[in-house]
Amino acid sequence: MEIPEIARKYVLNRRAERQDETRERIVEAAVALHHTMGPAHTTDVAIAESAGVTRRTFYRHFPDELSLFRACTRHSFEKWPPPDPDKWRRVADPKGRLRLALRELYGYYRDSGAGLVVIMRDRPLMGPELLALPGRADRLRQMAGVLLEAWKTRGRRRHVLKAALVHATAVTTWQSLVGQQSLTDEEAVSMLTGMVLAAANNGSRH
Repeated sequence: MEIPEIARKYVLNRRAERQDETRERIVEAAVALHHTMGPAHTTDVAIAESAGVTRRTFYRHFPDELSLFRACTRHSFEKWPPPDPDKWRRVADPKGRLRLALRELYGYYRDSGAGLVVIMRDRPLMGPELLALPGRADRLRQMAGVLLEAWKTRGRRRHVLKAALVHATAVTTWQSLVGQQSLTDEEAVSMLTGMVLAAANNGSRH
């Protein structure tokens, strides 16, 4: 008995939906393990078990590590989109731009910072093909440059100021001040704003 066309399309669509659901479950399991165990310490077996699929199913969706990391990177950007630095550029005052950026960054780190710390810890153990993928950590490292643009400094003074901005915007700084020392976001922002301003002023004396 021939299956009606509308029924056949339904079966095919439902099968495709199940495939998409399985793929998404695998990606979510991988991202969760990357944020807790670290990407360099997460095995394919652990991902498959966490997603509730067989290794054969896992490899059918992700035949190699690169394809999995691409999917995980895309998923992470969608779930935890980093702050938009173009918004900061609309604030001309360097101190005002810095405080706005740090408030947004530290709010972002409160949601996803713990996982980022684990991922960055594992970066030295990851292959060059994986490190070449543009991830959230790369985007976040570029944000100090956006803040530096607001200061019209040169030479050694600019070098010192850049170092202070890189330190202030790093997720590891947030982890130390907020995660380990139990400061509030606003307390950390005020402390780091003072540090950056001191770096800018002190750099001009040498």
